[in-house]
Amino acid sequence: MEFRIERSVLTEAVSWAARVLPVRSPVPVLGGLLLGTEAGSGDGTGTGAGRLRISGLDYEASARIDVEGEVLRPGKVLVMGRRLLDICKVLPDGPVECAVEGSRFTVSGDGARFGLSVLPLDDYPALPPLPQVRGAVDAELFAAAVADVAVAAGRDDTLPVLTGIRLGLDGDTMTLAATDRYRFAVRTLPWKAAAPGESADVIVSARRLTEIARSLGRSGLVSVALDAGSAGFEHAGMRTTVRLLEGRLPRHDKLFALEDPAVAVVDRARLTEAAKRVSVVADGDSPVQMTFSRADASVTLRAGYEDDVASQRLPATLEGAEELTVAFNPAYLADALASFTGPALRLQLLGAGQRALITEGAGTDTHRHLLMSVRPQLV
Repeated sequence: MEFRIERSVLTEAVSWAARVLPVRSPVPVLGGLLLGTEAGSGDGTGTGAGRLRISGLDYEASARIDVEGEVLRPGKVLVMGRRLLDICKVLPDGPVECAVEGSRFTVSGDGARFGLSVLPLDDYPALPPLPQVRGAVDAELFAAAVADVAVAAGRDDTLPVLTGIRLGLDGDTMTLAATDRYRFAVRTLPWKAAAPGESADVIVSARRLTEIARSLGRSGLVSVALDAGSAGFEHAGMRTTVRLLEGRLPRHDKLFALEDPAVAVVDRARLTEAAKRVSVVADGDSPVQMTFSRADASVTLRAGYEDDVASQRLPATLEGAEELTVAFNPAYLADALASFTGPALRLQLLGAGQRALITEGAGTDTHRHLLMSVRPQLV
């Protein structure tokens, strides 16, 4: 094997494939990246423009990326992935030459030269195939939606299903949802189904899906593939699969149906900034308290205890009650507010210690975030 490629192209490709490599593994070859080249056939010599394919996998996920390069000798080689990535990061800018020389893989450019031990190809497992493609979704919209709901996913690995994101397909609508039992985020977005009546309901690791959505680019369509055990995503020469989590998330429909709530509307940017400001004195998980007043058309945010306190008053409208006080975990509140981008937020409130539903000010249901209010404390 021998090929030439730009250092920036090689570094990006190696970095993308290396995302799935395990930090530690009892199977050494799983720390490897498989590099394979195919030569172009345009000049009849078997050399020239060709394709470099870099693949990696662990027990939960796989990644494969194709990039163009000048292939001099086709072939395959397996090398330690993180070591190759470290080398790529320190190579000088410009063209890079890579070749297999005996039991060594060499990487050189602009006078710098590195050698890497070659791992046994026969011990490397085959990459899992891409599941059945169910349709496609806009890459930018998908990445934003995943980021919006991922903040509500659990971090406790003893409850694996709560560390996942529900990916639901129903006709021309995709639903993403996540919950850690204290909050529940849901986003719906349009997508292009491969066949009429396409449907699915699976759980994908929130950490893995966030990495995938971020890495697949911000333009074009992402193909979405699903089977009984895995999900796959493909875009612009990049293909990745991830094993599904077992179980189901609780349905959000009934949780989000609040009976006779008070409804408040407030400027999103000002509320986000005020919550961040007063949270400075909210030690630990002490809450941020919000008191809405219909008569004053305002909301007052308070946090802290005794002499260490902070407050800020903002304009806000309130319907369905004359005055209402709720309080939230400051970190959960910050995550929820940061996931919205519209000019105003609409809060449906039942009262202290009960559910609160946040949506865009226009009242659309494409992005909803449910928070449990805690009992307000004197400040």
